Amino acid sequence: MTQVTDQRATVAKAVPSWSSPAPLRPTPDFGPLDKMQGWVVTAVLTTIAGLTRFIMLDYPTDAYTPVFDEKHYAPQAWQILTGGGVEDNPAYGLVVHPPIGKQLIAIGEWMFGYNGWGWRFSAALAGTVLVLLVIRIVRRMARSTMIGAIAGILLIADGLTFVSSRIGMLDIFMAVLVTAAFGCLIVDRDEVRARIALVDYQGRIDASEWGPRLGVRWWRFGAGVLLGLSCGTKWSGMYFILAFGIMSVCFDAAARRTYGVRRPWVGTAVRDIGPALYALVLIPLGVYLASYWAWFSSEDGVFRYAVGNQVGRDGPWSFLPNALRSLWYYSGETLRFHEGLTNSAGNHHPWESKPWTWPMGLRPMLYYYADNGVTGCGQTQCVKAVMLIGTPAIWWIAFPVLAWMLWRSVVRRDWRYAAILTGYGAGLVPWFFTLDRQMYYFYAVPLAPFLVMGIALVCGDILGPARSTPIPRSPAGTYLPAVPSEQRSLGLLAVCIYLGLVIANFIWLWPILTALPITPGNWHDHLWLPSWR
Repeated sequence: MTQVTDQRATVAKAVPSWSSPAPLRPTPDFGPLDKMQGWVVTAVLTTIAGLTRFIMLDYPTDAYTPVFDEKHYAPQAWQILTGGGVEDNPAYGLVVHPPIGKQLIAIGEWMFGYNGWGWRFSAALAGTVLVLLVIRIVRRMARSTMIGAIAGILLIADGLTFVSSRIGMLDIFMAVLVTAAFGCLIVDRDEVRARIALVDYQGRIDASEWGPRLGVRWWRFGAGVLLGLSCGTKWSGMYFILAFGIMSVCFDAAARRTYGVRRPWVGTAVRDIGPALYALVLIPLGVYLASYWAWFSSEDGVFRYAVGNQVGRDGPWSFLPNALRSLWYYSGETLRFHEGLTNSAGNHHPWESKPWTWPMGLRPMLYYYADNGVTGCGQTQCVKAVMLIGTPAIWWIAFPVLAWMLWRSVVRRDWRYAAILTGYGAGLVPWFFTLDRQMYYFYAVPLAPFLVMGIALVCGDILGPARSTPIPRSPAGTYLPAVPSEQRSLGLLAVCIYLGLVIANFIWLWPILTALPITPGNWHDHLWLPSWR
């Protein structure tokens, strides 16, 4: 990092730096400059996020037991904690997800015991960290602390990630891991451009027609580790490996082309694709296998000794260690379990949804509902509920925001929107290829940070430039301070009104996000659409 900082300083001395959404040669622009202010804003908003996620975290429960699908993961995490690191899920006979998410839940149970705080603590921490990550990522992409703050406010007020942060399930871990991996690749993009800019400044850009070697890239390595952890939480992390791998290589090709490399695509193929496969394929695979460390070392893990029992010792793959072959068999059984949960086979759930409903959150999920013996609403009959629902003021504008992002990506060649669409698409598009499967709205949790990033950048477009063109004061080159334009003032008003609407919408939803006692009439007033019932 010290070497990269020195490189930035050298380039900055050579060429003046100013803010731009997409740095182009020869203007070095590798990140926001208001570091202290940026961290203060980040700390304040992250604290607010933490307060909302942790307040009354152990409420509600089902007579002090887990609610909804917590009933799977909280006991499995407790088994991991107390049973030698492995879970067997005896009620179902098969553990259907990799262990990382349950290991994270087990950390909270180790700290607080087998109670609501225990099985929800890690999820709440992950939801808080997710807000921090989105603020920092958007701030870097927009070169603006204000736009990063807008993204943080939106995510704080998003009902989908809020509820997911307050329940002991796996989806919030998926969201934070893939978002962190995305952030690492955004930083890696800036670091690569800083290195190539230094080579360009030193006059060595034409030393090879392929461009310079880029050296060790620790941020991309970190992205690989995080993607491996996401696969170790849910297999859907594999979609992000594919999408982010292509994105990273495209970043490299664009950097080489921008700085005048004579054969940028060939240079990318020769110099970058191999290291990218190592960092974003082999490293995640190694991390995924390492996540089964307890299973490998166990004597009673599910299908730990499948070779010699469920499968023969001979065959074309007999050269592989028995442990890997047993894990392969275990994974095959898990895949068959998921493939069997289809609508055509008669598997239906009253709250299932299909992916075309996820962008606008048209079919939320009821996680908890009680109407027997509930008091505290001021009337004789009260109800309380927890519904997984995205804040409509955020999710109902998804399609125009996606259309704007696509236009900016294709017509204006804005890399920021293209990158966000890549993450959003990795979380949504693959599910359209298995429509017969049972699906639920909580699969959309990894979409939320990318949707919020896109909305924040659109708000930045509405705001426009921070200041109008500076007015020259003398031939010596000094300038009068620029005055905010009328367009920016109107844009700021529009963005503030929108943020106020989002916060008001979130406050309105608060009772059905946190199981506060309300009257039956109030409960029905919150169910705006027939598909919410």
